Amino acid sequence: MPEMPDEAGVLGRVVRWAESHPLIRAVILESSRAVEQAPLDRFSDYDILLVVSDARPFAEDNDWQRFFGEPLVRFGDPVEVMGIETYMRMVVYRDHTKIDFAIWPVELLQRVVDQQAPTDMLDWGYRVLLDKDGLATHLPAPTRTAHIPPKPTEQQYLALVEEFWWESTYVAKNLWRDDLVFARYNLDVVMRNELLLPLLEWRIELDRDWSWKPGVVGRGLKRALPPDLWAAFERTYAGPGIAENWEALFAMTALFRRVAIEVGQALGYTYPQDLDDGVTAYLEEARRLRL
Repeated sequence: MPEMPDEAGVLGRVVRWAESHPLIRAVILESSRAVEQAPLDRFSDYDILLVVSDARPFAEDNDWQRFFGEPLVRFGDPVEVMGIETYMRMVVYRDHTKIDFAIWPVELLQRVVDQQAPTDMLDWGYRVLLDKDGLATHLPAPTRTAHIPPKPTEQQYLALVEEFWWESTYVAKNLWRDDLVFARYNLDVVMRNELLLPLLEWRIELDRDWSWKPGVVGRGLKRALPPDLWAAFERTYAGPGIAENWEALFAMTALFRRVAIEVGQALGYTYPQDLDDGVTAYLEEARRLRL
């Protein structure tokens, strides 16, 4: 693996390039690298906000990205912020440095300053690296709250529980049919990522007084969960065998049940045990039919 440049070297190259580029008015480092004591490693990317007087050259032509080196792979899409279109241009370079460029028109930065309204992008933390017009110095201070989930209402709690048990019937049906692809979509994407992960995040927030920032798609979950819950979560993963996927399904329902009851009790909500009992009987019967 190539020797990667250190942070000071990377940021220095970005700033020197931006200083000489007439369209770039400000450069802001945001996300983890702008937060003190954030856990970083060799794969931690650089989240760079470029504030520009004209976004079109950056959106329509990717050749500007070569200022840092030869791109290995890249991706980009438009993102609307406060009603104004911005652009993401994410690049992994040949030396394995990854830089995610957010391209904002100056008018958006001006709007954030005028309204003193922190955006999701800047609210966890940022560091102004270049400010040609003195505008970025007036950005609102990060509140570090935008990415913290609020306490669920009872309706939201019950909706998540009901959807989880509903989705479990699809796993059972597709495992019975020997349709592994469909079953794993239901199990891995919907039940685990879309339903179990938010529940586990609520469980962590209970211990941290709703101050913990969840990582993307469960990043950091292993460090945040109690060891016994993490061990139970690991058991929800399986290989391609139908029998082991049945085991993973029941491991997931057992974990979900345990955590949902704990979260419900802490928030004063009643866990729908009748729903659990009925669907669990359905799942067990479907597995017996498969044998």
